[in-house]
Amino acid sequence: MNFRAVLAAALLLALGPLLLVPVPHAADKAPVDAGPYVPSPSSVVSDMLTLAAVGPQDFVIDLGSGDGRIVLTAAKVFGARGFGVDINEKLVKEANESARLQGVADRAIFTIQDLFKTDISKATVVTMYLLPNTVNMLKDKLLNELRPGTRILSHDYPLSGWLPEQYRQFDLEDKVAISGVSTTLIYLYVVPAKAEGAWTARLPATLSKEPVRLNLKQQITRISGAARIGGKEVLLEEARLRGERFSFKLALNGRMWDFTGTVKGGAMEGTVADVGGGTKAAWSATK
Repeated sequence: MNFRAVLAAALLLALGPLLLVPVPHAADKAPVDAGPYVPSPSSVVSDMLTLAAVGPQDFVIDLGSGDGRIVLTAAKVFGARGFGVDINEKLVKEANESARLQGVADRAIFTIQDLFKTDISKATVVTMYLLPNTVNMLKDKLLNELRPGTRILSHDYPLSGWLPEQYRQFDLEDKVAISGVSTTLIYLYVVPAKAEGAWTARLPATLSKEPVRLNLKQQITRISGAARIGGKEVLLEEARLRGERFSFKLALNGRMWDFTGTVKGGAMEGTVADVGGGTKAAWSATK
């Protein structure tokens, strides 16, 4: 083996988490392994699911599920349902057997499948412990197939361009054998609604008797914009989009107003109130 091959192999081992995951190929080609399988430490599994507030109402999908411990824990400890996919037949068989022995086979299922071709639309929570390049190859799939509000948990490697909702760092000796350090990172993301574009908002008459134009710009989880009122543009302040939940502050009539609302397709509905307190009133918008 030449020097470059040795170096490439060393880098792959150092990057961990080194799951068996497929790389997308043409339909006539089988997926290939992205690296040797190393399981997530059990304590990290519980921490991930706790961070995402997983419960009986959730459907968890684990991409690159290995021996199934994430979905098994979600089902047995947190009461959730879900499935895992992996391309290693032995690990999938082991995971299904564990589900049977633990009495959760009706809520935790594992299949041999290419994670890039897996239908993830049913998920309320997606978990990943994958190589960084694989994580980022999944970005478009996650954004396009998951419903707004779906939580995404990524172990060790972030989704570039996404702002995490929460972030946790742990020190675990189990990780030294994987990456050479004990540091373990968990990123929690929430899939945003698609809010970018021009909206026509109707505010309480005390704020504006005419429809207000909202122009919103969105970069995945980041959102900004301005309102056109009386021929003037007023920037939205502290604009935030979390799933379908949209909030911002707007200076009108010499006061600051707090807007909150829900984005559903081409419509928004919510309430507005004086930042200093007072009665809430309804507002709405359409694209």
